[in-house]
Amino acid sequence: MPHKIGIIGGSGLDNPQLFTHARDVSVGTPWGDPSCALREGEIAGVPVVLLARHGREHTIPPSQVNYRANIHALKAAGCSHILASTAVGSLREEIERGDLVVPDQFIDFTKQRHMTFHEHFAVGNAVHCAMPDPFDAALRGELIRGLEDLGFRHHAQGTVVTIEGPRFSTRAESRMFRSWGADIINMSIATEAALANEAGVPYAAIAMSTDYDSWRDDEEPVTWEAIMAVAEENANKVLKLFLHVIPRLV
Repeated sequence: MPHKIGIIGGSGLDNPQLFTHARDVSVGTPWGDPSCALREGEIAGVPVVLLARHGREHTIPPSQVNYRANIHALKAAGCSHILASTAVGSLREEIERGDLVVPDQFIDFTKQRHMTFHEHFAVGNAVHCAMPDPFDAALRGELIRGLEDLGFRHHAQGTVVTIEGPRFSTRAESRMFRSWGADIINMSIATEAALANEAGVPYAAIAMSTDYDSWRDDEEPVTWEAIMAVAEENANKVLKLFLHVIPRLV
């Protein structure tokens, strides 16, 4: 079966000009509606399905995203792989604003989300998904190779801690996450990665560093406006990366 690539993105990635034969497809799932209609089309002849994580107008807060419906909808649409993009805060001096990171591990610090498709077990059939390496190694390798080809400043690995949001971290929390070994922080990736693993769909993410969270005393606290300014500048890099990598995933 030919590959169909799912893309989960936000601002700057919901662009019909990316595709040929673009069309919107509304879908429902056993978990409710996904964040928006799926946009299907092709990139260099490869079937692609795009889903805006927070809705087309970025109206869905991180903790209200229906992650189960989103992953289910992409799998039901026939996606064989999922690539995600996300803005993140840096917890390391060496990960600068504008850098791209290909995470290889996550720490889940969310508190109120549906993190599994298994709300109950059938008698004698408990399901516990092994997840030592939650991001698909082959997909990560293609992203890293693409970043090298394009000459974009990047980090080939990193641990992302996912918090509930929508508030940002306190200084104490930010410093705690650093002490745990986290390198970047955001509000979505661990949830998606866990569910994609349960669903059996290879998943990898490209993270755009936009700020230094709250751990630095020599900077103003992070704001949404500052994040969006850097994210919009970097969105074109992520678009170029996906356009470069997706034709290889066949």
